[in-house]
Amino acid sequence: MPIKKITLLLLLLVLVFSCTQKQENATDLQEQKKTKKSEFGFLYSEFNVVHDTIKSGDTFGSIIQKQNIGNKEVYDIIEKVKDTFDVRTMRFNKPYVLLRSKHKKNKLQVFIYQPDAVNYYVVDLRDTAVVAYKKAKPIRIKRRTIGGVLKSSLSETLESAKVEGALASKITKIYAWSIDFFKLKKGDRFALTFTERYINDTIYDGVDSLEAAFFEYKGKIVYAFPYATNRSGKIEYYDDEGKTLKNFFLKTPIKFSRITSRYSSNRLHPVQGIWKAHKGTDYAAPYGTPITTTAAGVVEQTGFTTGNGNFVKVKHNGTYSTQYLHMSKILVRRGQHVNQGQIIGRVGSTGLATGPHVCYRFWKNGVQVDALRLKLPTGESMSGSSKQRFLQQIEPLKHQLDSVANL
Repeated sequence: MPIKKITLLLLLLVLVFSCTQKQENATDLQEQKKTKKSEFGFLYSEFNVVHDTIKSGDTFGSIIQKQNIGNKEVYDIIEKVKDTFDVRTMRFNKPYVLLRSKHKKNKLQVFIYQPDAVNYYVVDLRDTAVVAYKKAKPIRIKRRTIGGVLKSSLSETLESAKVEGALASKITKIYAWSIDFFKLKKGDRFALTFTERYINDTIYDGVDSLEAAFFEYKGKIVYAFPYATNRSGKIEYYDDEGKTLKNFFLKTPIKFSRITSRYSSNRLHPVQGIWKAHKGTDYAAPYGTPITTTAAGVVEQTGFTTGNGNFVKVKHNGTYSTQYLHMSKILVRRGQHVNQGQIIGRVGSTGLATGPHVCYRFWKNGVQVDALRLKLPTGESMSGSSKQRFLQQIEPLKHQLDSVANL
């Protein structure tokens, strides 16, 4: 058989297989929907049920008009339900359900729109007085504890444990003042107790909250427990001795980066090719990565120089100042107050730089110092009755963490 004919035959077989797979997948989905006996408070056996999604150009009016409802009636329905259900908020690719009567006319009885996995709107057309209401599916919160040793990055470790990625982001924010997650090593121990949401007791809806955690960091176990003190009423995270994890300075100005050059009194400059002091710490990251100020303060300087490129300098108090170099974009102005963790610019390679990174510089009493070696001020710790209540509250949580990680 000629090669062209063989190639054509193979392409036809692939096309047929692909179409068959799509048909089977669509059939499976329809079968799953058919097996549901009830949903949204309605018995499906009483209706002709249609499941669909909002397509480009669809509106509430255009959808129900196709159900033999005239323009005037559509307008009246929209007016009657607008205080409960603003039909203009319907969005592309969101699911909806039509419950139609079982007689030949298939008259539309109920329209159900789902803006998200939990909430849904019902427009009930069965009576002359149209009724619309919003409801939420029942949510069950389940607690889960995992632990062991890190086999790779935090994100990859959580993914292998089938934990939603959002928990990694939550953890890095809680530990932002006390742990540089890029310095965690394979084999470091960890344990986490957290809660997860389930819709209708079975459908996973993500992580709800972190109840307790610890990470082994530089040979030390660093715990985190949420607690609201009587003084503030705001939930903060504390270690197992009641010391706050929230310090005056964040560990790094960039999340998910790596150190490419440290503070040094004599370093070969990668661009100039000469030996000179490097009074900062370089963190490499992709172009456009957010750069955040490591502590609250006032923007003292912004601008551009041949060596520094685009830069921002922040004065935190009478003792400390920080500077951030080589930005692709500056997002603050001189004299502006900035909060800890606020985005002040984007990673770039302006000035004397071989690639995208931020050079982080630190001043103490007007002298540049190595931020990685400096013992920085910490936040307040609990005392008195608050500390006693806290220690009693965390005891079972701490025991559970220690047990799962074999401490």
